[in-house]
Amino acid sequence: MNTLPQQLANGLFLGSMYGLIAIGYTMVYGIVQLINFAHGEIFMTGGFGALTVYLVLPDGISMWIALPAMLIGGALVAVLIAVGAERFAYRPLRGAPRLAPLITAIGLSLALQQLVFNLYPKAENARVFPQLPFGPYHLGSIRIQSGDIFLIIAAPLCMAALAFFVRLSRTGRAMQATAQDPDTAQLMGIDTNRIIVIAFAIGGLFAAVAGVAYGVKYGAVEYNMGFLAGLKAFTAAVLGGIGNIYGAMLGGLVLGLAEAMATAYISDIPGMEQLGGQGWSAVWAFVLLILVLLLRPQGLLGERVADRA
Repeated sequence: MNTLPQQLANGLFLGSMYGLIAIGYTMVYGIVQLINFAHGEIFMTGGFGALTVYLVLPDGISMWIALPAMLIGGALVAVLIAVGAERFAYRPLRGAPRLAPLITAIGLSLALQQLVFNLYPKAENARVFPQLPFGPYHLGSIRIQSGDIFLIIAAPLCMAALAFFVRLSRTGRAMQATAQDPDTAQLMGIDTNRIIVIAFAIGGLFAAVAGVAYGVKYGAVEYNMGFLAGLKAFTAAVLGGIGNIYGAMLGGLVLGLAEAMATAYISDIPGMEQLGGQGWSAVWAFVLLILVLLLRPQGLLGERVADRA
């Protein structure tokens, strides 16, 4: 029980990152009913884009200056890839059977992995991510790393900005209308293609923030880091209610907490000593997904109909 506050904090930090990635899944699904399985790789390219910006900056530059530049660079890379994927990979298949864009998304995911693997410098130290120049801090028995501080600041700010944008802006209301009935929205003068591009761009932006958060939290980025993170973020989106932006963040937090608790305490249960530890974290994440789908298939908050974008 002495470690419980720390494990709860770890779960919230991890869940915030899952939630940021999951919002990209859920926004795209809410508007075009597409599960973009390449979104995990967009998260990965956001991290590498930020790292590339840092590597071209002058040596010895302050991280207070470098971090905003890294965020901008990572966001540009991720948004460009997300928008390009929508325009050249998904839009031509919009009227095709659903299996076609799904296979295309998987192919795009593998292509992005190999592109980064082949084009990025192979030196191991080239993938080391710079760390923030503060922390760690202690709040009682809770140890908070600098990467965790970045997460707990970035996640609420991004979520609040998105809620404001969707609720109060003209484009946000157009996104709600497109999500509810794209054909009627188009008849009412809404450019649905533009709205879909914006949804992909916002998803890419959030994925880039999560990619930078991953780098500063774990100290490195890898070409294959988007695969498992993307699967867990998709799990978070389903947990919260696919198509629901608030459900995506809630699902991420629930998944992060469940993963932290399971890896820390499952091994303490008699007869389950071999089922704990970090190596089993993905297993328990998907066990949670199966339970939620069995007990509440619509997710924790359910799919929003009139406001799912």
